[in-house]
Amino acid sequence: MKRSTFLSTAGLLLAAYVAVPLALGGNQYVMSMVVAALIIGGVAMSWALLGNLGGMVSFGHAAFFGVGAYVSALTTVKLGVPVFAAMLLGGAGAAIAAVIMLPVLRLRGPYFALAILAYAHIFRILATEWSSVTGGAGGVNNIPTLPTVFGFDLASKTGAYLVVLTLVVCCAFAYSRIRASHYGIALRAMHDSEDATRVVGVNSTLLKGAMLLVSAFMAGLFGAFNAHYINFLEPDYAFNSLWVTLPIVAAIFGGYRTILGPVLGAVVVYLVDQLIFKSLIPTGHQLVLGVLLVAMIVFSPNGLLPLLKKALVKEKAKENAHA
Repeated sequence: MKRSTFLSTAGLLLAAYVAVPLALGGNQYVMSMVVAALIIGGVAMSWALLGNLGGMVSFGHAAFFGVGAYVSALTTVKLGVPVFAAMLLGGAGAAIAAVIMLPVLRLRGPYFALAILAYAHIFRILATEWSSVTGGAGGVNNIPTLPTVFGFDLASKTGAYLVVLTLVVCCAFAYSRIRASHYGIALRAMHDSEDATRVVGVNSTLLKGAMLLVSAFMAGLFGAFNAHYINFLEPDYAFNSLWVTLPIVAAIFGGYRTILGPVLGAVVVYLVDQLIFKSLIPTGHQLVLGVLLVAMIVFSPNGLLPLLKKALVKEKAKENAHA
């Protein structure tokens, strides 16, 4: 990693972990909005990983989000598993759910996307009907909150922010390592010609399956966190289509071919919608998001993050020219 890149990354992390809590910690409402935006951003990142590396468009990430939430909630409520361990189990449960979906890897394009969407509906129905385990339509109540660590209450808005930010950072690091690996190079080569990569000995089906499992684990991890953050779960919420549409909008808006673009897109889209458009247009405020998304696709198809990077490069070039 270049020294300038390292310093900029360290500066961003310092600002995220220190400056944001100091600036917004006193405003519980805004902080709760930031936490929600990061949850959406985490799911958006997992969706983008599957699309960018796996070359697959998913309409069913709500399945992974919901399964992760239920596994984590039920293992804490019924088995007494500690919250953080249960969250990891939630991610693992989502990955196991993805294993069931592996046969649909033979499908391509819209057929794959619709098949994954069908699985999401199946899991929602299962959570509703299997009432002896999941609580049925009534859901799961009194889910244990995030614990207190070294006297700091992680269940508070600021504590929850630090936890979900750490999850985002860890997932982003894992994403970057995968993308930079030989497997990541092979996966990106598959986008140009999957048949050609098979000729040179790349097992494209195995790699795509691995990306599906990683993406599912990430989405399930954020679903698990959300379950302990809100302390309540029911099928229509856990498997809601919003856990698909909002992350997709955020990923495309921010730049789904970048690592942090989906997170940036989620923060901008969700906070602007909730803090500005919702107060100006109480009914139908999300229509504005559609307009913004169309404008971004037309004027910057690569998304917001690449646009900002391009603007910074131009500004730096001007400064160097005047120096």
